[in-house]
Amino acid sequence: MSSVHQALTWVFLIGIRFCHGITLDISSRESICAATDIIQNDIMDYYWGSEYGGVVGMFVYPYYWWEAGLVFGGMLENWYLCDNTKYEQLLHDCLIAQSGTNYDFIPSNQSLTEGNDDQGIWGLFVMDVVERNFPDATEEGVPGWLAMIQAVYNTMWLRWDTEHCGGGLRWQIFAYNIGYDYKNSIANGCLFLIAARLGRYTGQQEYLDTAEKVFQWLVDINFFQFNDPILIMDGAHVTNNCTALKGPQWSYNHGIILAGCAVMYNVTGSEVWRERVDKILQSAKYFFFFQDVMYESACQGSKIGCNNDQRAFKSVLSRMLALTSVLAPFTRDQIMPLLQASATSAAASCAGGPSGSYCGLDWHRAEFDGIYGLGEQISALDVIQSLLIHTKPAPHTANEGGSSKGDPEAGKNYTTSSSVLVFEDAPIIEQNERIIAASITAGVLGMILGTGIWMMF
Repeated sequence: MSSVHQALTWVFLIGIRFCHGITLDISSRESICAATDIIQNDIMDYYWGSEYGGVVGMFVYPYYWWEAGLVFGGMLENWYLCDNTKYEQLLHDCLIAQSGTNYDFIPSNQSLTEGNDDQGIWGLFVMDVVERNFPDATEEGVPGWLAMIQAVYNTMWLRWDTEHCGGGLRWQIFAYNIGYDYKNSIANGCLFLIAARLGRYTGQQEYLDTAEKVFQWLVDINFFQFNDPILIMDGAHVTNNCTALKGPQWSYNHGIILAGCAVMYNVTGSEVWRERVDKILQSAKYFFFFQDVMYESACQGSKIGCNNDQRAFKSVLSRMLALTSVLAPFTRDQIMPLLQASATSAAASCAGGPSGSYCGLDWHRAEFDGIYGLGEQISALDVIQSLLIHTKPAPHTANEGGSSKGDPEAGKNYTTSSSVLVFEDAPIIEQNERIIAASITAGVLGMILGTGIWMMF
């Protein structure tokens, strides 16, 4: 082939890639799985682990570690719902690479940025792995996935702080990170959902007791408010005993706590939990759907817009709504039309960017809006594949199909005392300022390291 002919061929092929977009028939499993395969292919454009010098289990800057856990959780669901084994080895490798030396998902490479909510999101990914019966690792010395999620639970529960605000997890794990003085709904919501799911999976009452305690604390501290609609606040600072509540309504807070209540209803059959599920669902519909299509109401359309974290929140809500429709079946007739309308519009937005199939942020436009990134990709993936949630069995339990090896004692020897300096008067920071906080911390440490190296030479 001549060089001119070869060049023309590449131009033609690139032109095809730039124009194809995504077509979706929501009644066809084949169409849904084909659409999600395209979305995952575009997700891999952001994956750092396949690049020279990259890190397995991480996505390129500016995407934080927590979002990697969220994305891999969505890809795990695709592995299950679409029987798609294309990324099975990648998921296996990422789980091990990012689990840390103690297999509790507190890896040393994330000590400058990892918060309780970040560990919690990875923990939910590992819980998905357990409930979906993803094959346990066979490498020597690597524990079962169940043991890993038990380690996540135990390390989080050991950090339950009764000295400030009557309980609750702080946003940050390490006191040297800015924001350590902040307690938030998402960190505690993740613990609530992990505890509830572990209780359902293992049948052990202690996990369910923890879930009850965490939920009651959210109510007592007014992070969760039984208004009409339900309000779930972002958080508050310990310096004022968590009395000055922060933040608008975020979809991922509603999604996580909705799913936790659905799990508790599934286990107990309690009318109390059923009522909570119903009320949070009505609140989620009120705040995050317009004409049945999902949107992040607190930032979409605002002058500031959504930051990189917030652009992925619809992924959480989509996945949690799907889970709720399975574990609390009385919600199915309300939830599925919302997911169907949102999936149709989300697919229509996947028609731009470098590949011609990158997904947009504003699903109401039913076309590509020019805003794209990893958050848009994982949100579209989760809402579209959620349409298949009732084509497969409910999440496994240890007594019904689950096979992962566990260790209830995993993580119980955890401590941060050797590396923590406590600053009760640490600067106040809002959750959406994570980028600034991490940059400051990394910059200071970089200056110290650089000075040390200069002095050595």
